[in-house]
Amino acid sequence: MNIIILATRNKNKTREIKQLLKMKDVVIKDLDDFGPIPEIEEDGTSFDENAYKKASFVSRILGYPAMADDSGLVVEALNGEPGIYSARYAGENATDKENCEKLIKKLKGKKNRKAAFECVISIAVPTGAALTYEGRCEGVILEEPAGENGFGYDPFFYYPEFKKTFAEVSMEEKSMVSHRGKALIEIRDEFDKILQWIDINMPIFEKAECKL
Repeated sequence: MNIIILATRNKNKTREIKQLLKMKDVVIKDLDDFGPIPEIEEDGTSFDENAYKKASFVSRILGYPAMADDSGLVVEALNGEPGIYSARYAGENATDKENCEKLIKKLKGKKNRKAAFECVISIAVPTGAALTYEGRCEGVILEEPAGENGFGYDPFFYYPEFKKTFAEVSMEEKSMVSHRGKALIEIRDEFDKILQWIDINMPIFEKAECKL
């Protein structure tokens, strides 16, 4: 049985990823399935750096292949903000509501409301080797929220093809077109190759006798 650890305690992310990666003979766990581990400092300058840092760190600590995503909202009129700071845009312990309020305040009076969700997913093994997958979804930021589903900036992110915000559609609908969904679909379609890559790159742990 293959075990892959999601380098997150975010239950929304875990649920979304597990839903798309329902694979036979693969068990997906997240950090809440383990005891305390050191905090992962997300001090990279890009989604790519942060995703790899999280995946490789968790893989080294726990000894299993690990998957991490770093994703966020990139707003054209704000020169790419909030970007890698999307989850903590209004402060380290900011709520989704506080982050959204800051975003809408900074966009007040701006005609250009174009934005995109971007995602990078890294799959790493304890040796440091990793695979990288990316996804992007373009939309528009509304002035007022709409919908009760989703999380983060979803109530303000209007997706033109749906003519709805991400918070107005089901998770299944969102996952087919979202930044994370696109990256995960690519991973799902290549999962057999990924498992082969993991088998080749996972270290072989030697058994040691217990001498008491």
